[in-house]
Amino acid sequence: QVQLVESGGGLEQAGGSLRLSCAASGRTFSRTFVGWFRQAPGKEREFVAAIRWSGGTTYYADSVKGRFTISRDNAKNTVYLQMNSLKPEDTAVYYCAAEWGSIDPTRHKYSYWGQGTQVTVSS
Repeated sequence: QVQLVESGGGLEQAGGSLRLSCAASGRTFSRTFVGWFRQAPGKEREFVAAIRWSGGTTYYADSVKGRFTISRDNAKNTVYLQMNSLKPEDTAVYYCAAEWGSIDPTRHKYSYWGQGTQVTVSS
């Protein structure tokens, strides 16, 4: 059974940084899209960033472009989301998702999802 486990969430002040990790067990990320989504209270889940494992092509939502960076570590079978210049509006539960197929990585058509990790940014 494929499992995705997120970590690295926490509380930060505006302007600070956090690094989220998404580790997979049961299957490698090879030939996979891995994405990060977030959901704030009272709001719909939204796309944040994604990476195509093969080749490392990245995708970002306009709201985080230039501040967040998604990357991968083949040896650790892990995807990271480096979040810099955090803003209060970044506060949300962040979810890691993976798909072993061909999809639009900015959409929600991923087959596997993690449990989420809370990110809170204070003013």
